Amino acid sequence: MSAAKVLKFIKEKEAEFVDLRFTDPRGKLQHLTMDASIVDEDMLNEGVFFDGSSIAGWKAINESDMILKPDTARMFLDPFTSHNTVVLFCDIFDAVKKSPYERDPRGVAKKAEEYLKSSGIGDKAFFGPEPEFFVFDDVRIKNDMNECGFKIDSKEVHTILEKSMKMATWVIDLQLKAVIFLYHQLTVNKICVVNILKI
Repeated sequence: MSAAKVLKFIKEKEAEFVDLRFTDPRGKLQHLTMDASIVDEDMLNEGVFFDGSSIAGWKAINESDMILKPDTARMFLDPFTSHNTVVLFCDIFDAVKKSPYERDPRGVAKKAEEYLKSSGIGDKAFFGPEPEFFVFDDVRIKNDMNECGFKIDSKEVHTILEKSMKMATWVIDLQLKAVIFLYHQLTVNKICVVNILKI
């Protein structure tokens, strides 16, 4: 897709912002949001300079100039933002060499796919995030002047703290009563008990 088509999409969707997204070496999604009015063909074709030293594992402060180059083929309207925002995924380039940055996860994935094709192992590779989610049955948030906190409850969790503590207290109480009863029975029958039960 050309830069002109991206600009047309921004205009059609009445986007107020453009969000340039990329991932760091740890897989965390990073982004740079800008007003849609400053996005033009030059920016889309040449990219935007940014400080690479702020990304963990990339560059030192003295060599931190990098370029975010939007991939105009990867674009969509973000359905979760309050203002219309067009999202563009970006490749990272070294600002001095003008070549793809070797630690850019997207660039590494592209190289892996090229190697896959050239070696004859395969012709397509799929890369993506590992989806993780949690299902809660109850979430309670407390935010008072002198106290704040939260409690989470889920049937999927094996040790639900509050309930398990009550259950553990009840079980220990029953075990102690059983030990006391057993000790009483043994002493009544004049049997010497050295070590009944350790809890």
